Amino acid sequence: MTVTSEVETVQRVAESKSRPNQSWLTFKEYYVGPLVAFILFLCMWQVIPIIFSIPPFILPKPTDVLQATITDWAILSAAVRVTILESVIGFLLSAVIGISSSILLASSKIIERSLYPYAIVLQSIPVVAVAPIIVIWFGAGLNSIVVISFLIGFFPVISNTLMGLQSVDKQMNELFTIYRASRWQRMWRLRIPAALPYMMTGLKISCTLSIVGAIVGEYVAGIGGGNGGLGYAITVAAIQVKTPFLFACGMAAAILGICFYLLVSLCAKWFLANWHESAMKQEN
Repeated sequence: MTVTSEVETVQRVAESKSRPNQSWLTFKEYYVGPLVAFILFLCMWQVIPIIFSIPPFILPKPTDVLQATITDWAILSAAVRVTILESVIGFLLSAVIGISSSILLASSKIIERSLYPYAIVLQSIPVVAVAPIIVIWFGAGLNSIVVISFLIGFFPVISNTLMGLQSVDKQMNELFTIYRASRWQRMWRLRIPAALPYMMTGLKISCTLSIVGAIVGEYVAGIGGGNGGLGYAITVAAIQVKTPFLFACGMAAAILGICFYLLVSLCAKWFLANWHESAMKQEN
């Protein structure tokens, strides 16, 4: 027993010493390259306008963008909050309606063949073409912007979820047939769990598109007399030729999309961890 405990102690000490090295190797493998590339990109961006004497209203330097962000921080932060509200509501509608519609379509081949082509048609119509109708129906402002955000983020959810519901393992399907499972038992206990990875993929795509939809919605639907989001801020900055602030708004939209994507990815990992192969392989 004493020898065994000593061996275990030595192993723990060796593992504790190897953890910092392993962390550094992981950091070097996954993060050093992108950080170096980002720093080089910023340096080139800073130097090129200086070398070629490009004025800030044509190509602002990173320092100009930073200065515009600090100067107009109140406007930018208010616009970001409005865009977050619009995109979150649109994304939640896309998730709930998209997943529910997919389950309905997958429950019957007749319903799928009857309704799914119209979802494809809806996706193929440019939002700008239907925006005036949306404004007439829902009014200018938040309601129309949320509807446009929903329309842009809806199709990835329904298409990926439906694909997952139709990609059930054949042997598991036969097992449920042997035990005479009902249609809804097969749906809730077999098809929906099997479709979760596809569902999460659709939600990851939809969450970023919902932000794009909210910004585009402000271009075509207006703000209805209220406080505008990033789309409105970009429009005003373009009219005033405030190019550094335009870049600041674009970067804010990009950071917002990345944060939204990471949040949905974290939720997906929580749903799939410890039972699905995709999440377990990522952890390994």
